[in-house]
Amino acid sequence: MATTSPITAPLDPETLDPSLEVAPPILPSRPPRTPGITPDGRLISGRLAGLTMWGAIRTLSWPILAQSFLTALVGLTDTVLAAGVSSSATDAIGGAAYVLWLVGIVVMAIGVGATALISRSVGGRRFAVANAALGQSILLAAISGVGMALLVAALSVPLASVLSLTGPAKAEFFRYILVSCLGVPMLSVLSAGIECARAAGDSYRPLKSMVLVNVINMAVSWILAGVDLTRSSIVNGQEVTHVILHNPFPFHLGVTGIALGTVIAQAAGAAVILRLLVSGSPGIVLRRKRLRPHWHTMRRILRVGFPNFLETLGMWAGNFLIAIMVGWIAVQQSAGGDSSGLLGAHIVAVRIESFSFLTGLSLGTAAAALTGQYLGAGSPRMARRSALACTGLAAAIMALTGAAFMLIPRQITGLVSSQPIHLEIVPQLLFITGTIQVPFAVAIVLRSALRGAGDVKVVMWITWITTYGIRLPLAYALSGADIPLPGGGLMHNPFWSGGGLAGLWIGLCIEIVLRAAMFLWRFVQGGWLSMRV
Repeated sequence: MATTSPITAPLDPETLDPSLEVAPPILPSRPPRTPGITPDGRLISGRLAGLTMWGAIRTLSWPILAQSFLTALVGLTDTVLAAGVSSSATDAIGGAAYVLWLVGIVVMAIGVGATALISRSVGGRRFAVANAALGQSILLAAISGVGMALLVAALSVPLASVLSLTGPAKAEFFRYILVSCLGVPMLSVLSAGIECARAAGDSYRPLKSMVLVNVINMAVSWILAGVDLTRSSIVNGQEVTHVILHNPFPFHLGVTGIALGTVIAQAAGAAVILRLLVSGSPGIVLRRKRLRPHWHTMRRILRVGFPNFLETLGMWAGNFLIAIMVGWIAVQQSAGGDSSGLLGAHIVAVRIESFSFLTGLSLGTAAAALTGQYLGAGSPRMARRSALACTGLAAAIMALTGAAFMLIPRQITGLVSSQPIHLEIVPQLLFITGTIQVPFAVAIVLRSALRGAGDVKVVMWITWITTYGIRLPLAYALSGADIPLPGGGLMHNPFWSGGGLAGLWIGLCIEIVLRAAMFLWRFVQGGWLSMRV
């Protein structure tokens, strides 16, 4: 005989005692989700639990800023060592830097997908999902690292010609690229692991591991390159060079030694970050079973990461075209002679400028993690507040560095290079970029905050529109670069004839201002608050 639950049994009003009050039937339902944030705006779960918004920003951003400073210092050290070898070596490493940035866009795409998924999961106290995202991110990074190493090595020959590298610069470019490709898989794992730890709210432990990596990189590269560290300045029209630190080691490997130092450091960094993640110290744990392909989690990472890949691929291609334009200007100014030095000057200026925008990048990373965690915790208001706070702080700091670029550009350049062409050109470029550091901060931080919220498609379209609709046309028009034709002739620039590298940088800076306005518009419009990841 079938029995019926008292909860679901039908009630016949004819048989009920009218003096009794009958409660309505209780239907099974999913319990309401508990908010992951306190009434005063403090996260409940993860390594940021219990912190105020400013406390969370401080906890996340200062280790990222310190790590970014060290990373920028490594890049600057490579440039300084290359400048100590020769101007052609500086051109070679400068061109190679653009090519190897192609590797970074793949790793960044994985990191953006992992950041969105892990930060939301930690904010919503779904740690199993966060651990699964960690494992799949490391797996994707390892596979893509091997593929990108093979691709970059295969493309090195045609890319050297596209960059207008000739003679010693071309040979040194090949050597640097081929050695650097050995470390690409380890760099991919290292970078993805760091982004996962930051998304969980831990930026301090990755900083400690990166301190070791950067010290190894700088020390080994200097030892193997066989270059003295110097400081140069122009006194009464003459170049004066002072040796700061003499290199006592017998190795004189030049750019090969610089590349080997980077590879050795990347291997050490990958080992350190994997050990950190296996220990579970960041609040998420890397387990062996999570390294097996899990297609649902992988699809969620790629769904957010792939638009970011397209965005950064477009940005990389645009910047690579800028490097090609620099090569055109160099050939044009040399009138068929030695064209070495101009690409190196461009890279030296970018390396110095990076010490300004690394503040924006670090606070942008903090904004991305906080935006994701606050949205995961159910507080769009705090997500908006944290993004604005990070933007304001970055703008204030970058304004100060911009002022330094405008007031003492020659002194800053002399600390980096003793090459006469760098001492002549780089100060002009630093003055130009010093004028737009505040809108640069707005563009960097708000773009990262939108990514952390999962609004990657809009970010992609803004980047593509500004890069190809504004950046490249302005750079071409204001530089006055003539385009070399395959038959040996030139397509003369119809807009301008004397802008040179300074004109090109003016075009780049105008685009940054317009890009900042577009990202600010998207942030104020608010569509990013309803994104799903």
